[in-house]
Amino acid sequence: MKQPFKNINCVISEYLELPKDITMGLPKMTFLGNIQLSIENHKGVIEYTKEKIRINTRIGELVINGNDLKIKSIYIEEIMVEGTIHRVEIEGEGG
Repeated sequence: MKQPFKNINCVISEYLELPKDITMGLPKMTFLGNIQLSIENHKGVIEYTKEKIRINTRIGELVINGNDLKIKSIYIEEIMVEGTIHRVEIEGEGG
């Protein structure tokens, strides 16, 4: 059985044993319990309220729901969100 066509960045990543978040620009999320979330490789903030933060990524919109949410820091490659995080979802396709 033939394997489906793979993205060239994926093939290079596997061959060179490099992390896919680096070679493919995929978002990398790191949680600290339910009180802090770090998102690397984002493409900007779409919506920002105390109950919901929407962030654009290559694979879709990252929707963070919770209470007293705030963006602690924002840089070109990383966003740090703090508050009480109840749910994180990825919606749609990225752009």
